[in-house]
Amino acid sequence: MSPSDFADRGEFAPLADGLGDPADPGNRPARLAVGVVGTGRVGPALGAALQLAGHKVVAASAVSAASRRRAETLLPGVRIVTPPQVLAAADLVLLTVPDDALADLVTGLAATGAVRPGQILVHTSGAHGVAVLEPATAAGALPLALHPAMTFTGTSVDLARLAGCPFGVTAPEELRPVAEALVVEMGGEPEWVPESVRPMYHTALAHGANHLVTLVAQAMELLRTAGVAEPGRMLGPLLGAALDNSLRSGDAALTGPVARGDAGTVRRHLAQLSTVSPDIPAAYRAMARATAQRALARGTIDETSAAALLDVLNEETQ
Repeated sequence: MSPSDFADRGEFAPLADGLGDPADPGNRPARLAVGVVGTGRVGPALGAALQLAGHKVVAASAVSAASRRRAETLLPGVRIVTPPQVLAAADLVLLTVPDDALADLVTGLAATGAVRPGQILVHTSGAHGVAVLEPATAAGALPLALHPAMTFTGTSVDLARLAGCPFGVTAPEELRPVAEALVVEMGGEPEWVPESVRPMYHTALAHGANHLVTLVAQAMELLRTAGVAEPGRMLGPLLGAALDNSLRSGDAALTGPVARGDAGTVRRHLAQLSTVSPDIPAAYRAMARATAQRALARGTIDETSAAALLDVLNEETQ
């Protein structure tokens, strides 16, 4: 069944000129029965966002006590059933499971006949495009990859944060209007990501967001060791400014002893770090090396300063 057949059955509002403006209510999907497979932090929030847009979450699957609580909080009254039962009840299914579990889940659902022709299957994995949904697509499903570029708490706070949130979207050309409409209804902004570069897209986000959390946690640990009672209050303005500057200016925002070529200060930093935690010195060295290379490429430091920095950074690893 083609997307146009699905629309002709009246389950989607017509899309003007084949595309239409997803912000126009006349070009948005008709009200759908929504199912959520996997009620971690993401699924219940997106389900709740779709409910706010007028859709109805009719079923969800949950295994752990924590996932059940999230479903009860964000999707009150929703039926907790098995994944095949979720698909049986829903027109639109959110597959919000871990990246590595997605392929097996889709293969299993397709093999058992749980997938219906014309059913919209949406996964939220940043690492995958729509190819991972191929077993379901072969069974007639309409595949969409909609990845919200945001960290989730699993609470109602996430609903407000979805406003203006970029979504990495991969979809067949004929389903682009549907993908856009769903993202807009959840409060997000679609950013088109070709299937071939989906791994690079996800790598970029994970490298920035995940490692940022680690760096901030390490900095807070060091400040506590230095006797600062509230490390968050001290770091907040500094890190907020650094993030804003780097997003606006890229490498031009580099500052600090490495960007200035202060090898002596870097040596003293390493001496302090060796007394605190075994993992922080390695992280400091790795980031300082990368910073030195970027500062050298930009011309902030010269080759002599860069060499001196690298000598210091390599001293305790030889």
